Amino acid sequence: MALVIDSHHHFWKYSREQYGWIGEGQNILKRDFLPADLKKEIEAAKVDGVVSVQARQTVEETRWLLELAAKNDFIRGVVGWAPLISPTVEKDLEQFAGQKKLKGVRHVLQDEKDDRYAVREDFVRGISSLKPFGLVYDILIYEKQLPAAIELVDKFPSQVFVLDHVAKPKIREKIISPWRERMKDLARRENVYCKLSGMATEADHGGWEAADLRRYVDVVLEAFGPKRLMFGSDWPVCLLAVTYQKWVTSVREFIAKLSAAEKDRIMGGTAIEAYRL
Repeated sequence: MALVIDSHHHFWKYSREQYGWIGEGQNILKRDFLPADLKKEIEAAKVDGVVSVQARQTVEETRWLLELAAKNDFIRGVVGWAPLISPTVEKDLEQFAGQKKLKGVRHVLQDEKDDRYAVREDFVRGISSLKPFGLVYDILIYEKQLPAAIELVDKFPSQVFVLDHVAKPKIREKIISPWRERMKDLARRENVYCKLSGMATEADHGGWEAADLRRYVDVVLEAFGPKRLMFGSDWPVCLLAVTYQKWVTSVREFIAKLSAAEKDRIMGGTAIEAYRL
């Protein structure tokens, strides 16, 4: 039986100061979300393992996620944070060199005011430090930042990149271009994988239907194919728009017409390959 891997979720001990990005009307997220909470969800959904992704831009959180991973076998990997624009980023990464569950790093590019932050000289230098440590880079952007992301990827043809949340298209507004064309362009770079995650929260939280998302799913399926597409829940952020169980069911419905091997790839095999789980 093929393993099912949730390639994207978060843990946190909630405080207003540490998680200022959790705003008004998002009270469902204003509590602790820890391994015991997620274990119930993945067991009910028949998910075998997960990849834990940073939610704060601190090295301390990276350490904390690795501690949780060491205590919980179902956490197969961690995508942490490192100060990529720091001149001493290699030293920051060296402290984690022995941590086999650290699989990648992420910087919250979507929150940067400069849409071309990804191609800043200091950021590019930071990305160049990842491959020697065997680390993936997770790209978290809005669709308007896709051109800079493509430029970044082109600088590193042998670095593995994973695009989070299909680059957050304007699903709520039902706008598909130029996101569609830019995604197809990015997908031509074979060192880029894409997560089928974070889509319900880009739709109308209370009233989205499968049809609202399907056209966007079809774009990434055609662009990346099952071999470079992976399931992710974005739990607990997804709870703003969908339960864990419903998202797993929705993704399975989106890919229902694919072959068994292709489904297995999206639901686990791609994540296992990309993150070397």
